[in-house]
Amino acid sequence: MTTGPLSNLTIIDLSRVLAGPYATMVLSDLGARVIKVERPDVGDDSRQIGPFKTDGAPESAYFASINRGKQSIALDLKAPADRAIFEALLDRADVLVENYRPGVMAGLGYGWESLHARYPKLIYAAASGFGHTGPDSQKAAYDMVVQAMGGIMSVTGWPGGPPTRVGTSVGDITAGLFTVIGILSAVHQRHASGQGAFVDVAMLDCQVAILENAVARYAVSGVAPGPLGARHPSITPFAAYACQDGHIVIAAGNDALWQTMLVALDLASFSTDPRFVNNATRSDHADAVAKLIESRLEAAPAAHWLEKLDAASQKKLDARFARVSKFLGRRSENRDRRPQPELLVDLLPHRLQSRRADDQRVPPRLLVELQLPHQLGPDVGLAQPDDIADEAAAELVHH
Repeated sequence: MTTGPLSNLTIIDLSRVLAGPYATMVLSDLGARVIKVERPDVGDDSRQIGPFKTDGAPESAYFASINRGKQSIALDLKAPADRAIFEALLDRADVLVENYRPGVMAGLGYGWESLHARYPKLIYAAASGFGHTGPDSQKAAYDMVVQAMGGIMSVTGWPGGPPTRVGTSVGDITAGLFTVIGILSAVHQRHASGQGAFVDVAMLDCQVAILENAVARYAVSGVAPGPLGARHPSITPFAAYACQDGHIVIAAGNDALWQTMLVALDLASFSTDPRFVNNATRSDHADAVAKLIESRLEAAPAAHWLEKLDAASQKKLDARFARVSKFLGRRSENRDRRPQPELLVDLLPHRLQSRRADDQRVPPRLLVELQLPHQLGPDVGLAQPDDIADEAAAELVHH
């Protein structure tokens, strides 16, 4: 049994690779029952994407990292018997998630209009590159495509450098998160209306939605913003600064923190420098700020300066300093750590009391996790009567 605030929801997941699976993983982490419908024999494309676990049977760590806590079944949605099982699943489902190009599901007879007529309470969520309306709706998209078109690559990297992809797949992941928001909103709306809803999420729209400061700056100045490296465009100091053995991040978001930093770095004599008296003047002289700070930091290693900065900031009950790590796969030190199954990554970053601390969230193996009384593979024809299809679906949902 799953636990969590969404434990009363059943999700049918037709999505592949990243945007849709990321959304359904979040829903699973929140307690929803997620049944992943995959292509027979090959499954989700991401099962073939490395790196792979090398001991025992090859298993994709990529697939595992975004499909924990789900169940899996392989169905050919063009085969009549498989369609009967799929439709029996839909009859018991709360949400359908897919990330096919618009029109693919309708071509199979499973578009929003036809499903809403048959399953009026079903919430249908579609994540695609450009949404189900507009001139580009029929175009395919990948993460890097929408990063490029949405503008985030134009504000990432260093001045004068080539276009730079964000180091993680934010095009897919933000679409996945907005899909979750849309689904939960539709679930809430259904409590009042009794009706399902169509949730249409475009990856490109999601990229524009997270540009925040870049949009604000363009709206005010009329000048398209460019990349600034590691520093913030309108808060100073707010960047990575070089010290003797690496870099540390200093983020002094107000004048009080600036003064705290000056004292910690033995630079108090610059507290009244007219170039640095407030954030606006510091931002106008960001290069001078960086030169001042790094002239001091180069005298000692990062650990020395972090200790001084942490001690000074704690007196002000405010911490804004950190070492730049090679890999940021760490969580706050006050979070509990417990042994995890192989190829399992941590759960959601937020904690809810309704989730058990010992819940194990492992990724599914294709056709193995279900343990149904009937073999559901195409090799046996799936020539099952409706009552057997209903039984298979019922076991999936209530297992």
